[in-house]
Amino acid sequence: MTSRRIVSTEKTVLDKDDMSSRGPPGPAPPDILPGSIPQISKSVISKLLAYTIAMIVAPLSAYYLTLNHIYNGNNTFAGATAAVVANIVLIAYVIEALREDDADNKEGKKNR
Repeated sequence: MTSRRIVSTEKTVLDKDDMSSRGPPGPAPPDILPGSIPQISKSVISKLLAYTIAMIVAPLSAYYLTLNHIYNGNNTFAGATAAVVANIVLIAYVIEALREDDADNKEGKKNR
């Protein structure tokens, strides 16, 4: 069996990694500065709050309303209805977020 001779001047993989990570850090990008807080519009926060409340209230309301009035105590169908309502709220939020993103992109292109 042969073994490889270690040359003291040769840099190992670990030494190469150490040297590459010791370089001075570059300047921060202009949009991310230390200690800065990203600006989030009030409409985004209000939509997030509204959909959060809807995600809690709508499935619970659907569950108890269908449990007592439509399915007459059948937990399985009432739970399935609540799951469908939760998915509807989630899909509505995703669609709203995509529309908002498209609107932001159009405004950005107009400003250029």
